[in-house]
Order: sequence, then structure tokens, then C-alpha cells
Amino acid sequence: MTVKYYAILTNQGAARLANATMLGSKLNLTQMAVGDANGVLPTPDPAQTKLINQKRIAPLNLLSVDPNNQSQIIAEQIIPENEGGFWIREIGLYDDEGVLIAVANCPETYKPQLQEGSGRTQTIRMILVVTNTEAITLKIDPSVVLATRKYVDDEVLELKLYVDDQMRNHIAAQDPHTQYAQKHNPTFTGEPKAPTPAAGNNTTRIATTEFVQAAITALINGAPATLDTLKEIAAAINNDPKFSTTINNALSGKQPLDETLTHLSGKDVAGLLAYLGLGEARYVIQRGANANGAWIRWSDGAIEVFGTGGSNDNGLAKVVYPIALPKLSRFISIAERIRTDYGSTSNNVHVSMIVDDQVTNTGFYVRCQMYDGRPSTSAFS
Repeated sequence: MTVKYYAILTNQGAARLANATMLGSKLNLTQMAVGDANGVLPTPDPAQTKLINQKRIAPLNLLSVDPNNQSQIIAEQIIPENEGGFWIREIGLYDDEGVLIAVANCPETYKPQLQEGSGRTQTIRMILVVTNTEAITLKIDPSVVLATRKYVDDEVLELKLYVDDQMRNHIAAQDPHTQYAQKHNPTFTGEPKAPTPAAGNNTTRIATTEFVQAAITALINGAPATLDTLKEIAAAINNDPKFSTTINNALSGKQPLDETLTHLSGKDVAGLLAYLGLGEARYVIQRGANANGAWIRWSDGAIEVFGTGGSNDNGLAKVVYPIALPKLSRFISIAERIRTDYGSTSNNVHVSMIVDDQVTNTGFYVRCQMYDGRPSTSAFS
């Protein structure tokens, strides 16, 4: 029977494959195109540089060597169900430079689209015989999301074999978890804890420091009368088994009496303050006064300003600082005063309020109201 459907290398494709084989480089096949050949089943022509009537071109979903024939390359593309509306009679295989490398015909098949009332996912596969499959890069775009069931099954099987091998090696390893202590001859770090055995326990359980201390205390408390002196000595040193080391460490931190003056000799004020652990008290570096009041600058950068209220406009008075502050401050204190004692009458009850949105680095406004809401006209100080 005469072969009706087949794939061939184009002249350009054969030349590029031969060149890649000779130079030891790779031919990168990246895209597959399909067309309807203008309604007539075509005969593949090696002189072709494009399909007769291309309908679709897209990246390959799979490119591999045929496991049953090492001289055959299988190129595969999946057309999703939302694309279609054309016949498929011709197939083209392109490289990464857009050159038609291989061309094939195929049995006529119509690819419907969903708007026509029917849809399917169509797999297009080209099997191409080449002389050297090693000269072709077997690589697909990982961003392509469609895959055949066989491809998925093969990948799952490969992953399962890998996981099984990893687990087998993990179980066989002598110390697979180096962050955990081993059951055999463990080496602990940090401050490990263990349950304290009951008093008198003489098994192979771990003896904690609490268990050892309780045993020592019981031994001392149970000593015969002839060993009272030993008991008293132990109590005096707080049952410290390293008492001499404890005393020596404590004494090493003491300042020898004859070295005190040596450490103080030659130190300036700052050095003496540092040696004694004292800081420097703040002090006034500037004072001043003008018509608006007085001010004091301290060594730590603080500024204090003093003054009296200005003219009173229907209960609103403006206070101007004697100097401008480096920045706005709301640490403001108002002291009230009256010219004379009017007694405890309701007419003298008022409140002074700082107007918050009128505070600047040069002064502020104060609102003074009487107990009944009337503005005060003379109660500012």
C-alpha cells in the first residue's frame, strides 16, 4: 500500500540539522503550526518554507525521542477546546529562528470551537525520522499548561521512583536528622532537661542535678552525731561542692586596695565621672530677656521661655515667645493671676484654654471664658 501520510525534513531543515551535527551544536525545535492547505490534502514538499494555508502556530507541548525507535523524534502540540473553527490537513515544525524545519500532511480532521456547539482538546503529533537525534534539543516551554494523559502518567511515575529512592536512602542513613540527638550515644547541647527520678532510685535512668542535690542533702542530714561538724561546714558553704572556686572567682572581681589611687591617677573630670559611673549634670549655657519675656538654654539642648499674655481681644489673647524655638512645642504651662482678691464669687470662675491649631514655634493663642461662657477680658497672665 502506498504511504499517503508522512513527514519530511525541508531543504532548510536538512541543512540546519547537518550543520548542527557537524559543529556539535543543537537545533532548537520550538513551535508547531497547522493549516488547512486551502481545502486539498497536500503532498509534503522539501522546498517549502511555510505551510500552504496556516491556521494556527504555538509552542510545542512535548518534544522527545521515540522510546521504540531512537532515530525518530516525536513532536507534540495540544490545541485547547476554546480554539478551532478550521480543518487540519498540514503540519509544520519550526525552530527558534522561525525556519520551517519539517513539514507533514495528515488525515483531514475538523477542529471545532465551542461557539459551534461542540468542542474538544486536539492532540497533534508529528513523528520525524532523522539521522542524528542528539543534534536536536529536547526541550519544551514550561509555561505550556496542557499535557497529554500519557505525559502526566510518565512524569508521575518518574517522580514516584525518585521519592522512593530518596526515602530508601533516608531510612538507610545512619544519622538522617543531624538537628536531632541520636538514640545511640547522643551528644546534647544547650540546656537539655529530663524527668527527675524519685529519691533512692538506683536504676539506669538519667540522674538530674535536682536528683543529685537531693541525694547529697539527704546524706548530710542523715549523718551521725560524730559528723555534726561536717554537716555544719556544708550548711555554711551552702552545700557548694566547688566552694573554693566560687570564693576565688568572687575575690578576683574585687578592686585591690592599693590600686585604687593608681586607677584614679591622671584622669580628667570626664574620666573620673566614667570611672565612678556618674553622668554630668545639665547646666545653663545662656540666659536672656526682652519685652516679651525671658529664656534659658540648657546644656542638654532644652530651652525654657517665660512671659505674660498680650492684649485681650474678646477673651482671646496672643502670647509671643521672647525667642523663636527651633521647632513647635506643645509643652506649655499657664499660671493664672488676678490683680486683687475678689473673694469666692462665681464672677471669678473662669478657664483658660490653649488654642491647639494656633501653636507655633514663636508663640500661641489662649482663649479665656467665664463660668457662664462669657469671654473674660482681664484674666490673662
